[in-house]
Amino acid sequence: MKKKAFAATLVVLFTANVQADTVGLYVGGQIWQNEASGSFGEKNILIDSTLKKEQQSNYFVAVEHPFPLLPNVRISNNTLDTTGKTTSTHEYFSSDDGVFHIDVDVDIDFDASFNVSYVDYTLYYQLFDNGLFSFDFGLTARDFDGAITETETKTTVTTTNDGGLDAEEHPEHGHIVTETTKATTTGKIKINEIVPMLYAATNISLPLTGLSIFAEGDYLLIDDHSYYDYQIGLSYGLVDKRMMDFNLTFGYRAIKMEFEDLDNLYTELEFKGVFVGVIVGF
Repeated sequence: MKKKAFAATLVVLFTANVQADTVGLYVGGQIWQNEASGSFGEKNILIDSTLKKEQQSNYFVAVEHPFPLLPNVRISNNTLDTTGKTTSTHEYFSSDDGVFHIDVDVDIDFDASFNVSYVDYTLYYQLFDNGLFSFDFGLTARDFDGAITETETKTTVTTTNDGGLDAEEHPEHGHIVTETTKATTTGKIKINEIVPMLYAATNISLPLTGLSIFAEGDYLLIDDHSYYDYQIGLSYGLVDKRMMDFNLTFGYRAIKMEFEDLDNLYTELEFKGVFVGVIVGF
């Protein structure tokens, strides 16, 4: 549903741009190769291990206009996916009802997948722009939608001597029996939450090179949640015409999320890595 609404917004904004020469439309996207680290899951079951590298994608549309009292609008769609696994092992000895357990090995495997997307709705003002340097500031409503899936597999290997309680000292009195049992349970945490964030962006043009340095970020620090999402990079203008600009972008992006009970989700996650992208302006 969100993707359909996003596509409809693109059509409306593009139509508005055609009808008003003073309105600028910007469309862009990125391929982001990132590495995730940290932990996530429920309060008492956090997956904390080496997480898989993933290739994420995101895209955005922005409309800027000359009316000083009205904010500019930017809408972006992003995905954050990763998977993790951790194992705990326990070994102990016990005896009960005349049966001596030589040893009991318990392996618990926790597998989890983090599949979350979000749409940013940003209203911002261009506080300064002299052609070489610009600075934007505004507010973002980040609309999360996704799920965390956790699977617990418990494997128990019990080795017993059924000769009675004296089997510890006299194992010849009985014979060894090994039994393996496995139990699997799966749970899911659904996320459907909107969080407010501060938005800031800047761009510095390097004269006579076609290059510019840009930085952009969203920041949240409320209650028990701490979250930031920033990127910094270079933009190179391949096409600079009156009707259209076409820019290649390259840079580094990092997202860190520390959530305490966001729809029962607990995280201490960080995604970071390089990206390449394009921005087209009309």
